[in-house]
Amino acid sequence: MAYQLNSDRPKMMSSGGHSYCFQRARKSLFLLLRNHEHPTSSAKYSTNNGRRRVVVTGLGVVSPVGCNVETAWRTILSGQSKIGSLVGEHYDKLPCRVAATIGTDQVDLEKCFTKTELKTMARATAFALIAARESLALAGWTPSIEDEESCQRTGVAIGMGMVDLMDICETNEALKKGYNRVSPFFVPRILPNMPAGQLSIRYGFRGPNHAVSTACATGAHAIGDAFRFIQHGDADVMVCGGAEACISPLAIAGFCRLRALSTAFNDEPTASSRPFDERRDGFVMGEGSAIFVLEELEHAKRRGAQIYAEILGYGLSGDASHLTAPREDGTGALLAMRRAIADGGLTVADIGYINAHATSTPIGDAIEARSIRTLFGDHAKSVAVSSTKGAHGHLLGAAGNLEALFVVMACRHGELPPTVNLQKVTDDMAGLHYVANRSEPWEGNRRRVALKNSFGFGGTNACLCIGEYGE
Repeated sequence: MAYQLNSDRPKMMSSGGHSYCFQRARKSLFLLLRNHEHPTSSAKYSTNNGRRRVVVTGLGVVSPVGCNVETAWRTILSGQSKIGSLVGEHYDKLPCRVAATIGTDQVDLEKCFTKTELKTMARATAFALIAARESLALAGWTPSIEDEESCQRTGVAIGMGMVDLMDICETNEALKKGYNRVSPFFVPRILPNMPAGQLSIRYGFRGPNHAVSTACATGAHAIGDAFRFIQHGDADVMVCGGAEACISPLAIAGFCRLRALSTAFNDEPTASSRPFDERRDGFVMGEGSAIFVLEELEHAKRRGAQIYAEILGYGLSGDASHLTAPREDGTGALLAMRRAIADGGLTVADIGYINAHATSTPIGDAIEARSIRTLFGDHAKSVAVSSTKGAHGHLLGAAGNLEALFVVMACRHGELPPTVNLQKVTDDMAGLHYVANRSEPWEGNRRRVALKNSFGFGGTNACLCIGEYGE
């Protein structure tokens, strides 16, 4: 069913002691990075090392697997792939002709926004606004413009990995016909911070207004940054996530020239994205948005908000290695995971599930599997691993946040999402418990705690540690 957004839109009005401490801190960091194992822990409900606790109170999604949370979650658990063929003469001669798109039968933007509104925003921005509406509704958080304190304590952190290349190309063609043919909204449409800006304007949120653009790690970084803003008192509520809608002949051609996209399954689109599988040959582009409402725990409890999960930790790292390929030894991924676990005051023994970045590329998936084995050591076989990209493709800047949504649902419901099209792993990726093709119950009587990995071109890495909520 198509969403309608404009019908009930809110109306808006804008010395030596220091050296000693440093040396001790540096030594502690060295020991942390050197050791692959940590002491075991009972994974009690963390207080994030005395910092303010941050919980998830709202979720919203526009994606190839569904345009509301419940539909998307059911589709993921069912093991269905929603990847289809790219149709049109501009795609006919390209090596890759598959993608995970959102049709007008799922979301009709012309019914969601007025024509004037659509002129001011990119498709990705529109997706973000629709997802945010669902998320804020589930959270029950839409303070009026007169509620100064609430608006000033609510911030936005939404990112975009790539702008719409076709908008740029079409505007350049318009310029050839005359200066006045260039839309006055062209620049605002292509700015990566506009999903955050549009959302802030629409709801009157005047806390931190933050945008992230870190390639395919964008969505995870946005959630992690929002988590830190709340932890450190910059806001009580953050609306955060990522959006992406850049599927076009030029984008497909560009990624094909990098040899990054799947080309072997053009006649069998639903089999094209196959993370960790021995027949994987590249990723499949997707589009959409997922938006979270994060909230300081006591703030959420005071207003009786429903709590879906808790953000426990956030880890970042850089590969410092290559423009597009991850470090061969997996150090970048390993550091991000280790730092997220440490940030949450947890240990590797506390982690029960990893939602992998695994995009279905031959090199990337193998390196991520290697980094997981290295970090978790003897505990590796006890950790479930899956990637949901087989179902919805790779949403680039909206990948980490969409997949984090499924991690939240897994922690909440105790069901592990499967990796679609995973038939056989190669020897270099053996030794892990992959959730293949069918969902599995998250067994055990301990707290459910998971990691969500996201890695981007340029060697930028993010990892979120997400856990089941409890007092």
